[in-house]
Amino acid sequence: MISALGEASADLGAMLDKILPRPDGQIEQPLFEAMRYSTMGEGKRLRPFLVLAASELFRVSRTSALRVAAAIEMVHTYSLIHDDLPAMDNDDLRRGKPSCHKQFGEATAILAGDALLTQAFEVLVDEETHPDPRVCTQLVRAMARAAGPYGMVGGQMIDLAGEGQSLSEAQVTHLHLLKTGRMFAFACEAGAILGKAPTSMRMALRAYAHDMGLAFQIKDDLLDVEASSADLGKTAGKDVEQEKSTFVKLLGLEQAREQAQMLCDQAIDHLGVFDGEGEPLRAVARFVIERQR
Repeated sequence: MISALGEASADLGAMLDKILPRPDGQIEQPLFEAMRYSTMGEGKRLRPFLVLAASELFRVSRTSALRVAAAIEMVHTYSLIHDDLPAMDNDDLRRGKPSCHKQFGEATAILAGDALLTQAFEVLVDEETHPDPRVCTQLVRAMARAAGPYGMVGGQMIDLAGEGQSLSEAQVTHLHLLKTGRMFAFACEAGAILGKAPTSMRMALRAYAHDMGLAFQIKDDLLDVEASSADLGKTAGKDVEQEKSTFVKLLGLEQAREQAQMLCDQAIDHLGVFDGEGEPLRAVARFVIERQR
């Protein structure tokens, strides 16, 4: 799994290098540098890998899949830049190096996030991504839904409002389905959209992403308690410091591990319709609960 992620990450890096603006001495050069600094750094890049793995199920061209993967990574990076700001999670470390606002200042970091978000939609509607404008429209609509107030941004609002509060397990689950799960679901479904797959297969991928995304979040909660900042590449112990309601806080360490394993198994079960071709996605589900960072 690690080698597959590494290969996909290398291909994604080449595509991002092609897409992102280059700092060639323009007056807006600090903006371009901040965009590249945050996006080209090391990371798990699971969402792009999900796009590529799901696209292979439907024989989508590698270029189309990589462009959508790049757009998703740009949106994900924008969210990390903004999450790290003092007004949000106030974190000085991201992917093993200073957060964007620590490196370039808060104003430039905000603009870098804005630029990545908006350029991502430009990538999706380009005919290089797909020659059928209806497919491009579906991609834009699905990503906007996943990233906006009914998805990632809405989840972040719940996360901020929940600091110092005692959220129920149902509320924490809803939070993470929005904040993390919706973008995972779009990453999986994007391959089906590109391949013009039938609804039944899109629903199977969405169900897989639902369970895998929650397993991913539970593992994140466990790592926040058990791993070091050096291992994580970001500040450990932030959930406790900010008095956040987490699966670990609600369930305890052992039950949280059991819940993550159960969700992993359920996610894998949803892939039965794809037979052996679904193995890369099965490997992702196993990886998310076994990883150490």
